[in-house]
Amino acid sequence: MERFYITTAIPYANSAPHIGFAMEACQADAIARYRRMLGEDVYFLTGTDEHGMKIADTAKDLGKTPIEHVDDMVRLNQALKTILNLSYDDFLRTTSDRHKKGAQKLWKELVKSGDIYKDTYSGYYCSGCEAYITEKDIIEGKCPIHKKKVNRFSEENYFFKLSKYSKKIEQLIEKDELKILPESRKHEFLNVVKGGLKDISFSRPKTALEWGIPVPDDLTQVMYVWCDALSNYITALDYENNGELYEKFWPCDVHLIGKDILRFHAGIWIGMLLSAKLPLPKNIYVHGFITSGGHKMSKSLNNVISPFDVYEKYGTEAMRYYLLREIPTTDDGDFTYERFEELFNGELANNLGNLVNRVLSMTDRYFKGKVPQQDSADNDITKKTEYLWEIYHECFNKFDLKKAAEEIMAYAKTANLYIDEKKPWVLAKENMNELGNVLYNLLEMLRHIGYTLNPFMPEISEKILAALSQKIFTDNFKKIEKWGVLNSGTKIEVCKPLFPRIEKKV
Repeated sequence: MERFYITTAIPYANSAPHIGFAMEACQADAIARYRRMLGEDVYFLTGTDEHGMKIADTAKDLGKTPIEHVDDMVRLNQALKTILNLSYDDFLRTTSDRHKKGAQKLWKELVKSGDIYKDTYSGYYCSGCEAYITEKDIIEGKCPIHKKKVNRFSEENYFFKLSKYSKKIEQLIEKDELKILPESRKHEFLNVVKGGLKDISFSRPKTALEWGIPVPDDLTQVMYVWCDALSNYITALDYENNGELYEKFWPCDVHLIGKDILRFHAGIWIGMLLSAKLPLPKNIYVHGFITSGGHKMSKSLNNVISPFDVYEKYGTEAMRYYLLREIPTTDDGDFTYERFEELFNGELANNLGNLVNRVLSMTDRYFKGKVPQQDSADNDITKKTEYLWEIYHECFNKFDLKKAAEEIMAYAKTANLYIDEKKPWVLAKENMNELGNVLYNLLEMLRHIGYTLNPFMPEISEKILAALSQKIFTDNFKKIEKWGVLNSGTKIEVCKPLFPRIEKKV
C-alpha cells in the first residue's frame, strides 16, 4: 500500500484561529481524503506553535502564565476539527515533551555536523514575526507586515550555518527534487536563494526569553522559535526514538503552507535537514491569503472573519465548499457574506441540491425506488464522466482544488441540462424503456458526483452515496471511476434537501 504524509503549518497559538488557517486546514484535509479514497495509507498532521516572545508578552498582558494562555488558544484550534470536519491523525503541540525531546535531538545533529556556532547578533527583531529583519525592510522604524515598532538587539546567540547549504538548496529546487507549487512561488524563492542564504541566529538568551525549549548543553539559551517549530514535522512521528511512524512516513509528501512562510520552509527547514543528513520533503504546496471585502483583515477595520461565526451561520459543508472552491487555491482570494450566499444558492442549492432531489424523487416515483435497467449507455455522458475523472486527478496532482470543485459543479450542471433535454416526466407517459435509460444515466452521474465530492464536502458525499446504497471507501478505486457500476434493482432512498436556499430577509 502506498503511504502519504501531509502536514499543515502549525499556527501560532497567540490568538484565536482565523479564516486563513481554516482554509489551509480544509485544503490539507481535502488532499488527505482524496489520497485515502485512492486507497493510500495517509498520515495527516497539524498542531500549534506555542513558544516565543510574542506569546510570553501577550500572556503577561492578560495576567496569565504562558502555558495558561496557549492552553486557551489550543482549545480553539482543536475545536476546528469539529466545525471543519477535519480528518487529521495527529495534533502536535510544541510544548509537549515528545516535541521538546525531538527538537533537542535535531539540534544535537546540527552540532555534530559543525553547523552551530556562537556569535554576537546586532540587529532588529520583530516579535510579531518572531524573526529578525534587515534594516532595508524597515519602514519608518516599523515592521512592514505588523506595522509595529521593531526593537534593536545586541546579544550573544547560537547561529546556524545556513549559508553552507544555500547552493545545494538552490539546485534541489531548480531540479524539482524539492518541488514547490505553484511554479510562481518556486521562482520567487529561487530569486531569494540565488542571492545566497545567510547564517541565522538560532537562539535567544534565557534572560531575554524564558518561554522556549532550552538549548541542549547550554541552559542559558533558548531555541529560536522557528528552529523549534519547524522540527514538528518529524517530532510528531517520534523522531526522537526513530519510531515506527518516523520510519514509515518520513520523508513528507506535502508540506502545505502560506506564502508568507515559504522562506522558512524552503530555506531554514531544508538547511536543517541537510545538516542533520535526513531525507527531504518531496513537495511544498503554497497557498495565498484571504482578504475580507477586498481588504486585508484587521481588527481596526472590523473585517476579521472568524470560522466559528461562519460555522454558526452556514454550517460545516458550505464553509468548506466556499474556502476550497471560491478562493483560488494558490493565490489570494476574497471572502464576503454576500458572495457566500450567492454561491450557496447558485451552486449548492440550485445546481447540486436540486439535481439530487430531482433524480432520487423521479426514481422513487417511476421505478418504486429502485435503479432501473439500462439497455444502452449514452456515449456523450460516459465521455464526460471519463473527462471529469481525468481532470479531477490532474487538478489534485497540480494542487488546484478550486478547478477540481468547479469541474464537479460543471458535471452536475450537465446532468441538470440532461434532465431538461430528455424530459423524464414526458417519457413516463410515452416510453418507459427510454425513461429507464435516462434515469440510470442520472443515477450513475450522481454516484460519480458523490465520490468526487468527498474531499470537499464529506458529509454531503456520504449522504448522496448512502442514498444510492454505495460505500465511500472501496478496495478497488479504479472500479468506481468506471461507468455502469450501479446494479439494476439497487434500492434508492430519497434524502432530505441537501441545501435549502438561503432566503434574503426583507
